[in-house]
Amino acid sequence: MVLLLFAFACFAPLFTLSKFYIFDNTVSLMSALADLWREGQYALFAIIAIFSVLFPLIKIGLLFYLQFSTRLWQSQHEKLIHGLDVVGKWSMLDVFVVAILLVSIKLGPMADVTVHYGIYLFAAAIIMMMLLSKYVVRKV
Repeated sequence: MVLLLFAFACFAPLFTLSKFYIFDNTVSLMSALADLWREGQYALFAIIAIFSVLFPLIKIGLLFYLQFSTRLWQSQHEKLIHGLDVVGKWSMLDVFVVAILLVSIKLGPMADVTVHYGIYLFAAAIIMMMLLSKYVVRKV
Protein backbone atom coordinates (compact mmCIF):
# COMPACT_ATOMS: atom_id res chain seq x y z
CA MET A 1 0.00 0.00 0.00
CA VAL A 2 2.76 2.45 0.96
CA LEU A 3 4.79 1.64 -2.15
CA LEU A 4 1.76 2.12 -4.39
CA LEU A 5 0.88 5.43 -2.73
CA PHE A 6 4.48 6.62 -3.05
CA ALA A 7 4.56 5.65 -6.74
CA PHE A 8 1.34 7.57 -7.42
CA ALA A 9 2.73 10.54 -5.49
CA CYS A 10 5.88 10.63 -7.61
CA PHE A 11 3.93 10.86 -10.87
CA ALA A 12 0.91 12.87 -9.69
CA PRO A 13 0.81 16.60 -10.38
CA LEU A 14 2.21 18.53 -7.43
CA PHE A 15 1.39 22.03 -8.59
CA THR A 16 0.76 24.23 -11.61
CA LEU A 17 2.85 27.32 -12.18
CA SER A 18 1.02 30.04 -14.12
CA LYS A 19 3.20 32.82 -15.51
CA PHE A 20 1.64 36.12 -16.53
CA TYR A 21 -1.76 34.36 -16.53
CA ILE A 22 -0.89 32.96 -19.99
CA PHE A 23 1.60 30.11 -19.62
CA ASP A 24 0.82 27.11 -17.41
CA ASN A 25 3.25 24.39 -16.39
CA THR A 26 2.03 21.45 -14.30
CA VAL A 27 4.83 19.72 -12.42
CA SER A 28 5.13 16.29 -10.85
CA LEU A 29 8.18 15.06 -8.98
CA MET A 30 9.26 12.89 -11.91
CA SER A 31 8.66 15.60 -14.51
CA ALA A 32 10.69 18.03 -12.41
CA LEU A 33 13.54 15.51 -12.24
CA ALA A 34 13.36 14.98 -16.02
CA ASP A 35 13.46 18.76 -16.59
CA LEU A 36 16.47 19.14 -14.30
CA TRP A 37 18.29 16.36 -16.17
CA ARG A 38 17.48 17.87 -19.59
CA GLU A 39 18.66 21.30 -18.45
CA GLY A 40 21.97 19.89 -17.23
CA GLN A 41 21.28 20.63 -13.55
CA TYR A 42 22.85 17.34 -12.50
CA ALA A 43 23.71 18.30 -8.92
CA LEU A 44 20.18 19.48 -8.15
CA PHE A 45 18.79 16.44 -9.97
CA ALA A 46 20.94 14.15 -7.80
CA ILE A 47 19.98 15.87 -4.54
CA ILE A 48 16.25 15.74 -5.23
CA ALA A 49 16.40 12.21 -6.68
CA ILE A 50 18.35 10.87 -3.71
CA PHE A 51 16.35 12.51 -0.94
CA SER A 52 12.88 12.47 -2.49
CA VAL A 53 12.92 9.17 -4.39
CA LEU A 54 15.85 6.91 -3.48
CA PHE A 55 15.83 7.27 0.33
CA PRO A 56 12.07 6.70 0.65
CA LEU A 57 12.35 3.63 -1.61
CA ILE A 58 15.20 2.28 0.52
CA LYS A 59 13.11 2.91 3.62
CA ILE A 60 10.11 1.07 2.14
CA GLY A 61 12.35 -1.84 1.15
CA LEU A 62 13.86 -2.08 4.63
CA LEU A 63 10.42 -1.94 6.22
CA PHE A 64 9.09 -4.76 4.05
CA TYR A 65 12.19 -6.85 4.68
CA LEU A 66 11.97 -6.37 8.44
CA GLN A 67 8.23 -7.06 8.44
CA PHE A 68 8.34 -10.30 6.49
CA SER A 69 11.76 -11.77 7.25
CA THR A 70 12.43 -14.31 9.96
CA ARG A 71 14.39 -13.26 13.01
CA LEU A 72 17.16 -15.82 12.61
CA TRP A 73 19.94 -13.28 12.80
CA GLN A 74 19.23 -10.85 15.61
CA SER A 75 22.35 -8.79 14.91
CA GLN A 76 21.31 -8.34 11.26
CA HIS A 77 17.89 -7.09 12.33
CA GLU A 78 19.46 -4.66 14.78
CA LYS A 79 21.73 -3.30 12.04
CA LEU A 80 18.77 -2.93 9.68
CA ILE A 81 16.75 -1.13 12.34
CA HIS A 82 19.67 1.22 12.88
CA GLY A 83 19.91 1.73 9.10
CA LEU A 84 16.19 2.39 8.96
CA ASP A 85 16.58 5.01 11.66
CA VAL A 86 19.39 6.73 9.74
CA VAL A 87 17.57 6.61 6.39
CA GLY A 88 14.34 7.73 8.05
CA LYS A 89 15.93 10.90 9.35
CA TRP A 90 17.36 11.77 5.95
CA SER A 91 14.19 10.90 4.06
CA MET A 92 12.34 13.68 5.86
CA LEU A 93 14.43 16.03 3.75
CA ASP A 94 12.09 15.26 0.84
CA VAL A 95 9.29 17.21 2.52
CA PHE A 96 11.69 20.10 2.98
CA VAL A 97 12.73 19.92 -0.69
CA VAL A 98 9.12 20.12 -1.89
CA ALA A 99 8.42 23.02 0.47
CA ILE A 100 11.50 24.91 -0.72
CA LEU A 101 10.49 24.25 -4.32
CA LEU A 102 7.05 25.73 -3.71
CA VAL A 103 8.36 28.76 -1.85
CA SER A 104 11.12 29.45 -4.36
CA ILE A 105 8.72 29.73 -7.30
CA LYS A 106 6.33 32.14 -5.61
CA LEU A 107 7.06 35.15 -7.79
CA GLY A 108 4.32 37.51 -6.65
CA PRO A 109 2.16 39.04 -9.38
CA MET A 110 4.26 37.52 -12.19
CA ALA A 111 3.37 33.95 -11.34
CA ASP A 112 0.79 31.98 -9.42
CA VAL A 113 1.15 28.50 -7.94
CA THR A 114 -1.82 26.15 -7.67
CA VAL A 115 -1.26 23.13 -5.45
CA HIS A 116 -2.66 19.78 -6.67
CA TYR A 117 -3.44 16.43 -5.08
CA GLY A 118 0.11 15.11 -5.64
CA ILE A 119 1.35 17.16 -2.68
CA TYR A 120 -1.21 15.47 -0.45
CA LEU A 121 -0.39 12.02 -1.83
CA PHE A 122 3.30 12.67 -1.23
CA ALA A 123 2.66 13.85 2.34
CA ALA A 124 0.38 10.86 2.99
CA ALA A 125 3.05 8.46 1.69
CA ILE A 126 5.68 9.99 3.98
CA ILE A 127 3.33 9.87 6.99
CA MET A 128 2.41 6.24 6.23
CA MET A 129 6.12 5.37 6.00
CA MET A 130 6.71 6.97 9.38
CA LEU A 131 3.80 5.10 10.98
CA LEU A 132 4.80 1.83 9.36
CA SER A 133 8.39 2.21 10.56
CA LYS A 134 7.18 2.80 14.14
CA TYR A 135 4.99 -0.31 13.88
CA VAL A 136 7.71 -2.51 12.39
CA VAL A 137 10.41 -1.37 14.84
CA ARG A 138 8.08 -1.96 17.78
CA LYS A 139 7.10 -5.40 16.41
CA VAL A 140 10.68 -6.49 15.67
